[in-house]
Amino acid sequence: MDPRSATDSQATLAHWMGPLDANGAGFVHGGTVMKLCDEAAGLAAVKHSRARVVTAGMDRMTFRVPIHVGELVTFQASVNAVWQTSMEVGVRVDTENPRTGERRHSNSAYLTMVAVDEQGNPMPVPPLLTSTDEQRRRESEAQLRRSNRLAEREQLRAAR
Repeated sequence: MDPRSATDSQATLAHWMGPLDANGAGFVHGGTVMKLCDEAAGLAAVKHSRARVVTAGMDRMTFRVPIHVGELVTFQASVNAVWQTSMEVGVRVDTENPRTGERRHSNSAYLTMVAVDEQGNPMPVPPLLTSTDEQRRRESEAQLRRSNRLAEREQLRAAR
């Protein structure tokens, strides 16, 4: 299976936040942001694997600043690392007030996506080809997050 470039798998979604995306105070629901992160991550994972994908987990989701009704939110997803059947996809969320042009980095998330065949069974994923220092840094950090997840899983099993 030929490697695929990290650049070729990038995906961007944009969503203008409306009243149905928010609570009564005008703040966008965290769940709305999480759902759109999942969609952006899924798109990047499909572009990389050229297969159906499912979300196996969200390793981390940080909320840096609130998002308000009327703001344009951009979700930039990149495949950070690839293993046998799974991929870590990082999603950066930027918020823009379209009237003032003010932009803010509002969220970051790391999701694990698994490629599946027509029966829903995990299937192999092409290796990731990194070509920039930033892509190599992201891959290295993804490997560390995966090691930490696996170590935590073993610690929890041992404690039972």
